[in-house]
Amino acid sequence: MALAAVRDLRELRAPASEEELAGFELEVLSGFVLARASAGLTDSTIRNDTNHLDLIRTWFAQPLWEMQPADTDLYFGKALRDAKPSTRTGRAAALAVYFEFLELRHKVEIYNMTGRVAECPLDEVNRPRAFVEPQVRIPPTEAEIEQLFAGWRQELATCRKFAPAARNYAAARLAADVGLRINEIRMLDLDDVRWELGRFGKLNVRHGKGSRRKGPKARIVPMINGADRNVHWFIEDVWGHFDGDHTRPGAPLFPSERKNQDGSCGRVTADVFRRSLAQAAAEHLPTWAGRLTPHVLRHYCASELYRAGMNLFAIQELLGHSWTGTTARYVHVHSTHVEDAWVTGQQRVAERWKGLAP
Repeated sequence: MALAAVRDLRELRAPASEEELAGFELEVLSGFVLARASAGLTDSTIRNDTNHLDLIRTWFAQPLWEMQPADTDLYFGKALRDAKPSTRTGRAAALAVYFEFLELRHKVEIYNMTGRVAECPLDEVNRPRAFVEPQVRIPPTEAEIEQLFAGWRQELATCRKFAPAARNYAAARLAADVGLRINEIRMLDLDDVRWELGRFGKLNVRHGKGSRRKGPKARIVPMINGADRNVHWFIEDVWGHFDGDHTRPGAPLFPSERKNQDGSCGRVTADVFRRSLAQAAAEHLPTWAGRLTPHVLRHYCASELYRAGMNLFAIQELLGHSWTGTTARYVHVHSTHVEDAWVTGQQRVAERWKGLAP
């Protein structure tokens, strides 16, 4: 039996021209963006990844498939030495998923054009890791939140543009009532409001945040805690001011003032909600000016529901968390919580023994 001559895949070939490589690199990046969109990732997540890749590419000044472990050692060990841990890990994650795409889709083409085998330059030795304590977002008290929304409601009666102001109010109220994320709110459609489900109606949250970059994680959220009244008011009294066609499939629950090319209402952006909440806090809750964000309202919702007696597993399901430990970080109890729980327990025991004692 004759021995066959096998060529090493790492043997270099004559490189392609710079024009060919530039065109191929752009084509690969476009394919990467399309593949991530096909996986269901939101535009913001895809944009963050491509921004990370662009910054690495600018520093490296060569196509990313040329990167070797020594290059990433230099980049993360020196160029990003003083960067925030979240920046380092985010950039590393984007680089890793890009190389996974290269190896699955373009490994042969890259070898044929450059003679290189596309392999991720990050490994268990040089991969950045973030050992960061989770940020504590202690929310305002119930009285402070009521002060905020009471002032905001009064403002609606005299504001110059009622519809946008009422829309922003309703979105913030929804975050405080059922803990929806800001992107989950803006991606809701009219058809996602299902009044026929459950006791209060439910929201079909199709764009829930997935864990570990896995794409959207859908869930059904009951409109408890007054959310049903808030949504009903907005649809009945406010939505029509945007002159949208409520029969159109995909009509957004929270429309923008701007129109699409076909004349239909566009979808409001997350920045609009963030700015409006910041302005309302500065006006009606000045002690929280610059600190009250939609995510703080999510913490407020979890804390108030827990204080009202909802168990941690129910709150986990409502917020869409994969792990109960994550939900526990959202619950902020008062300093007297332990004492209050003990007194409540003693009251329950006393009720049980009523009538049994001589």
